[in-house]
Amino acid sequence: MPNFLFRRAEIAARTLAGGSAAFRAAATAAVVLLTLSLTACGGDASGNSDSEKPVVLTTFTVLADVARNVAGDKLTVESITKAGAEIHGYEATPGDIRKAAKADLILDNGLNLEAWFGQFVEGLDVPHAVVSDGVEVMSISEDSYQGKPNPHAWMSPVNVQIYTDNMVKAFSELDPENAAVFKANGDAYKAELQGVQDEMKASLAGLPENQRALVTCEGAFSYLARDAGLKEVYIWAVNAEQQATPQQITRAIEYVKANQVPAVFCESTVSDAPMRQVVGATGAKFGGTLYVDSLSEADGPVPTYLDLIRHDAELITKALAGTSTASPGAKS
Repeated sequence: MPNFLFRRAEIAARTLAGGSAAFRAAATAAVVLLTLSLTACGGDASGNSDSEKPVVLTTFTVLADVARNVAGDKLTVESITKAGAEIHGYEATPGDIRKAAKADLILDNGLNLEAWFGQFVEGLDVPHAVVSDGVEVMSISEDSYQGKPNPHAWMSPVNVQIYTDNMVKAFSELDPENAAVFKANGDAYKAELQGVQDEMKASLAGLPENQRALVTCEGAFSYLARDAGLKEVYIWAVNAEQQATPQQITRAIEYVKANQVPAVFCESTVSDAPMRQVVGATGAKFGGTLYVDSLSEADGPVPTYLDLIRHDAELITKALAGTSTASPGAKS
């Protein structure tokens, strides 16, 4: 029987037993025997039915897409948040808790991105892996978050290669029989990540020095800006309850005016109303909607992580170069 099925049986036994160690052991044995008998009745113990695949739960859609590329058809990958959801202050539902309790592994970004995650997993007997482990972390330089890690490390495809390695390791521990498959899938996906990284840098390399300011609502582009040689400017540092204060908006307006920034942007999961104030006060163009914290639906502009990076790089390049057709204050 695969290790993950034994683990499910063991967890179920502990839940049923609750009391003495002897009773827990007896309950565990009973559940294991039941699982074995069900597997035998079902025929091929190595079958690929969804009920027999380990379940990996991620905190948001970007991680889910990366995980699916590594997992292939060997794991079932799901996301707690849906397309379009804001991840920082997400409020987990009872349904999310039930889904997590049934998972075999939970993946989170770490770096204080999921402020709700510690409470979410409290009391859950499910292993989890922090996929950002090992990245070169950038610190937030302004506001009350100064000195804290910028959590948006996935906005660098180079960093996502590290995410991929961490997933390969976690999946191989979860399902050792398919470790070679996860390694091969991970290597293939890392090649794609390097390709999109090269595309992004080439796209943004053509911008002249006086048009390399990336002005956004949230400070979510530090890693992308570093990789592409852009100057990042934002209204607020991290999505939170207190954001887009008059002082923050004024600071952005002054920067755009002083540096004659041709276009500004906002992210898909927040209101662009504060940036419209910047547009109205400066005459800069609204360059369009960038994607960071969430993918789009399957029929939207960024159904995958690779699409997200390509979309953002193209939008930034066209808007700052003056070739975008986006109108002031309009969402793209």
